[in-house]
Amino acid sequence: MSEKIQRCREQIDRIDDDLLKLLNQRAALAQQIGHVKGEGAVLRPEREAQVLQRMKQANGGPLADKAVGQLYTEIMSQCRALEAPLAVAYLGPVGTFSEAAAIQRFGQASQGVPCTSIDEVFRTVESAAANYGMVPVENSTEGAVGRTLDLLLQSPLKVCGEVMLTVHQCLLSHAADIDGIKRVYSHPQSFGQCQDWLNTHLPNAERVSMASNAEAALLASRQPLTAAIAGDIAAKHYAVPVRAENIEDDPRNTTRFLVIGNQDVASSGKDKTSLAMSAPNRPGAVHDLLLPLAKHGVSMTKLESRPSRSGLWEYVFFVDIEGHQSDTKVAAALAELKQAAAFVKVLGSYPAAS
Repeated sequence: MSEKIQRCREQIDRIDDDLLKLLNQRAALAQQIGHVKGEGAVLRPEREAQVLQRMKQANGGPLADKAVGQLYTEIMSQCRALEAPLAVAYLGPVGTFSEAAAIQRFGQASQGVPCTSIDEVFRTVESAAANYGMVPVENSTEGAVGRTLDLLLQSPLKVCGEVMLTVHQCLLSHAADIDGIKRVYSHPQSFGQCQDWLNTHLPNAERVSMASNAEAALLASRQPLTAAIAGDIAAKHYAVPVRAENIEDDPRNTTRFLVIGNQDVASSGKDKTSLAMSAPNRPGAVHDLLLPLAKHGVSMTKLESRPSRSGLWEYVFFVDIEGHQSDTKVAAALAELKQAAAFVKVLGSYPAAS
């Protein structure tokens, strides 16, 4: 072993000793804050977003900003757990992309609560059996998740955050030769994301829709000559070999998840606000809905229409805008919007995902 390598390792050891002391000092300060807050919210999303943003801005490399974000997410997760581990409900079972999104946002120290449906995620958080819920709301390939939008309209829960998860689909199977696969299990959204690959490589295999990709992986782990489309987290959990990686038709395939909870989130300085609204039945009504946003210089990042359950050919519009509802421009636009709309519900303001 060269002297140079030995000297570098000794420096690393000293830095590790210093890091450990500093991490424990940080944890102790987090505990003090927890004692001061008492029964207040354990998680302050706006504060955590500010920490992540500041650390990425201060990052001089060679670590990538994404790596710095992951490190600090875990540090905050472990510090937060000293007060009380967060329970996070998600669409289960274990091994779904929803679980991956929950870990990406809340870290490994959170306690996952797998649910059998999006409805159950909402009910679990509404009943306080979990602190937060993680629900898919849209995919870059397949579009909006209608059930999530419907429940956001009905539920008293608020949107507390968002997660953008890059989704890489894999073909999982115990079959050594994929040409022998007779049946493929997966969630309908995943089938839609992998149509071209399936048509090319498994054109004759039966496609069976499941409630989740993890459930699909479980079946593929038990049945010969079958496969599942799921993520690598499901492959590891259910011990099914990955036969093909990144089989999604669009390599930029991304699913957006929303964090739901019983909490109003303060401004972080880089926020997004989600709304649901409907227009009165008169000519130009939809134009009138958007006019207050343009008038006050509020940028709209999403507009999604959804049939209303209140009447034939009536629609609810789901809108995302830049800024927090407490911001001067946003507050003025919302005040005017409530005068022009037949119905307005602010679903929540929250830190925008980086």
